[in-house]
Amino acid sequence: MKKVLTIAGSDSSGGAGIQADLKTMSVHKVYGMSAITALTAQNTTGVYGILEADPEFVALQLDCVFTDIPPDAVKIGMLGGVGVIEAIAAKLRQYGAKRIVLDPVMVATSGAKLLGDDAVLALMSKLFALVDIITPNIPEAEVLCGMKITGPADMEAAAEKLSSMTHGSVLIKGGHLPHSADDLLYSQGKSVWIRGDRVDNTNTHGTGCTLSSAIACNLARGYDMETSVRNAKEYITAALKEKLNLGKGSGPLNHYCRTNA
Repeated sequence: MKKVLTIAGSDSSGGAGIQADLKTMSVHKVYGMSAITALTAQNTTGVYGILEADPEFVALQLDCVFTDIPPDAVKIGMLGGVGVIEAIAAKLRQYGAKRIVLDPVMVATSGAKLLGDDAVLALMSKLFALVDIITPNIPEAEVLCGMKITGPADMEAAAEKLSSMTHGSVLIKGGHLPHSADDLLYSQGKSVWIRGDRVDNTNTHGTGCTLSSAIACNLARGYDMETSVRNAKEYITAALKEKLNLGKGSGPLNHYCRTNA
């Protein structure tokens, strides 16, 4: 069985963070493991508290995983402060981690800010060079590359710019586009559009976490980057089409929808 590690925060409502990641991994028939970077008190209506893990304890979690059950892929989500980011980067280098998917989580679906400005800089300087793909949405890509993105041409320009910073692939998610949900994958010097149906569903809590985890699962199972992204896109679209309706705010998607993985 392939193994996938999620390095992310905990979501007490179960729709995002490590809970969403582990559900996604189970559906994709891989063995899921976790290193928790932060505890959050949140639900579908918002984030009400964040308790960041001690960087040394995050490092210890990673030691325990890599020295006993080395993962075939790694997904990185919510990170917290600079110290946690530096600890993660050091351990990924130490153990030669492979197939790393970075979801640069900066703002929750509810609008709560999850990453400070100093941590964004640390993210870019410490982790970008280590990962195989980053998966920002449009607002996150705007922050990372310092440009406004209003349409497909801007997405292509931003993806190329981000690729020069990461030396890996870039997937800019198009969920914030007004008339489509097409994602742009920039990999090995070329742009590939991953077309997808725009699902009329306001319950989108945890979609970014789920998509990046699904990509990691596919990479762990041996698929190439483009196929992994396409498979993950199909999965997230199917999960949204289930139209699960839980909670009083932006609810979670149905992680247990059928997948061909």
